[in-house]
Amino acid sequence: MSKMKCSKVEWIGEIPMEWNINKLKNCAKGISSGGTPDSSNIEYYDDINGIPWVAIGDMSNNNIVKDTAKKITKNGLKSKKLNIYPKETLLYSIFATIGKTSLLNIDATINQAILAIIPNNLINKIYLKYQLNAMEEYVIADCSTNTQSNLNSTKVKNFIIVLPKITEQKLISNFLDKKVDKLDEVLNDLSRQIEILNKYKKSIITEKVIGGLNSKVKYKNSDVEWIGNIPEHWQVKLIKNICNLKGRIGWEGLTKDEYISEGPILITGINFSNGNIDWDSCEHVSEWRFNQDKSIQIKNNDLLITKDGTVGKVALVSNCPNQVTLNSGVLLLRPIANNYVGKYLYYVLLSNEFWHWFDIENIGNTTITHLYQNRFGKFKLALPPIEEQKEIVEYLDKKCKQIDKIIEDKQKQIQNIEEYKKSVIYEYVTGKKRVEGAEELYG
Repeated sequence: MSKMKCSKVEWIGEIPMEWNINKLKNCAKGISSGGTPDSSNIEYYDDINGIPWVAIGDMSNNNIVKDTAKKITKNGLKSKKLNIYPKETLLYSIFATIGKTSLLNIDATINQAILAIIPNNLINKIYLKYQLNAMEEYVIADCSTNTQSNLNSTKVKNFIIVLPKITEQKLISNFLDKKVDKLDEVLNDLSRQIEILNKYKKSIITEKVIGGLNSKVKYKNSDVEWIGNIPEHWQVKLIKNICNLKGRIGWEGLTKDEYISEGPILITGINFSNGNIDWDSCEHVSEWRFNQDKSIQIKNNDLLITKDGTVGKVALVSNCPNQVTLNSGVLLLRPIANNYVGKYLYYVLLSNEFWHWFDIENIGNTTITHLYQNRFGKFKLALPPIEEQKEIVEYLDKKCKQIDKIIEDKQKQIQNIEEYKKSVIYEYVTGKKRVEGAEELYG
């Protein structure tokens, strides 16, 4: 093992004596960002025959960009004086989602949230990609101390890069490619298993909220497309006939500028977590805002569903603080009478019974989907007697808990492997570990 020396850079620590450091701008032929043509000008966009235009969404979860959601015309390109970058260009995200890297697999242009980096002969592009991967957490932590979690090209150009010989860089890149590919295969397999488990859980929920627990009962046709056959003694009900649906009428002038550090709690869609409300993540508003609409003052056992943004997230309220209200993206469901169990309706809204209806409602809708309150009132569901609802809830609680525990274990495995992958990349691009035969390259 060669001797180590201090790099004088916090995130890097010690590096091998024969390695050097340099600024990224000295390791690149060019580092430049893109732009966004006016989205209201139809002459600037052509998603069929246009020029691929990379946004954060195209690269944030992809190591290689093979296609883009949007494409622009030559006029759009000229309007912002954008460059077209060749295949193999390294992309780096600098706004909102920061520190992500991808390689272009197509000729494309980029928006202003991304930097295109073209390395020079001092650095191997794959090695640089891994180097930037290793910096991600440090960069995010550094940005979080600012008012906006954004980078800029000047700061990126001054990133300190660790530079072994180019021949060792290639050895490191080849080693990490093989190592990371194997780890990614395991991660992908675990993700597929979680997806299968979630589908299995939804199928069980659907089966029980449509057919019940006793398969030997007589069935009848519900005459509802998204329900099918149900036990003979069950009823089909409009949701508006069993519960009151309440939501904030727009924002009623409420803006994020009104959020305060203490006071009544405001529930938004981002506060939903595994069927509950994460109270610690909620914002606060004034007493006046809380008292503005008494019909959306929240209490325990209220059922909530998101109707904007990520539609269809469901939560059953528990451990409710004294003063809680909703923003306009969340809908409250509260029983008209004691005609249903809150947890039973919670499971209905998680089932394919609901989602089949929702998909039918949104056929032909190519814009952003919403759960419209007036349409939702016409959602029909299968409703058993109260005691049977309780039995189904008890069964599903037990079954879903078992499945969720398996999913949780697999998610922990994913987290551990992701952490291991990060540590492997870090150790090799900073020289804490060396690829076999690397030290011999220096004589």
